[in-house]
Amino acid sequence: QVQLVESGGGLVQAGGSLRLSCAASGRTFSSYAMAWFRRADGKEREFVAAISRSVGITSYADSVKGRFTISRDNAKNTLYLQMNSLKPEDTAVYYCAARFNRVLSRFSDEYNYWGQGTQVTVSS
Repeated sequence: QVQLVESGGGLVQAGGSLRLSCAASGRTFSSYAMAWFRRADGKEREFVAAISRSVGITSYADSVKGRFTISRDNAKNTLYLQMNSLKPEDTAVYYCAARFNRVLSRFSDEYNYWGQGTQVTVSS
């Protein structure tokens, strides 16, 4: 089992940047493929980005490709999401998620563990 705690959210103006972190504890972090999802008010949770367990293969939603970068530091048991050129439509609660698998997934129901979320608000 792994416990996940997100941080780094906040209020930023459009065009600005934020870096989210997800600190993992418990079972070996490097055993998990990881992902970021988000949920905006009144909308369903959606995939943002994912990264494989060890070789760093990544996948991004089209809406964030070229603006967001997912990365991980297995030595620090931490997942990151660097968000640049933020837009008001990026406003949401952002969640990190873990699955005990080598391969990443874009589907939320394939992730076993979730953090509590961190709010990102982008003003226009």
